[in-house]
Amino acid sequence: MVTAAASSMAATAILVPRVHTAVRITHCSALPSLPPRVSSSSFSSSVKLSPESRRFSQLLTKASEETAVDAGEFFTDLKEKWDKVESKSTVILYGGGAIVAVWLSSIFVGAINSVPLLPKIMELVGLGYTGWFVYRYLLFKSSRKELATDIESLKKKIAETE
Repeated sequence: MVTAAASSMAATAILVPRVHTAVRITHCSALPSLPPRVSSSSFSSSVKLSPESRRFSQLLTKASEETAVDAGEFFTDLKEKWDKVESKSTVILYGGGAIVAVWLSSIFVGAINSVPLLPKIMELVGLGYTGWFVYRYLLFKSSRKELATDIESLKKKIAETE
């Protein structure tokens, strides 16, 4: 009988919902608390814009108005360019190949990331190559000129205007 009463009390203890009490929890933090939020109307009336900031806001407005692209215009341009393409099957094949290459490279990178020390070694290799590239091409003025000429010759090779 004692076990039955104990099990019934345990069952009622489980089934009875908890009553939430208003307990104030204080958080201990080394960070100071933020000041109260300032309303936007009092902020805008207390800040005076300089002529330079007004010009900058006008410049931003003009830039956003000029860069607005009409979706219909975009699709008509795209359709015109697609119609100019002579070998559509080649473009589709290259596009599909690029998608497959990105998918396979993501699988390869995921496999490398699963090996325990390999991602850190690859980060070190990347940092080493970045340091070498900066030293070789960006640190000195003559090497920057050399890099610029190399890039220009590569652009000409790609555009086939050499």
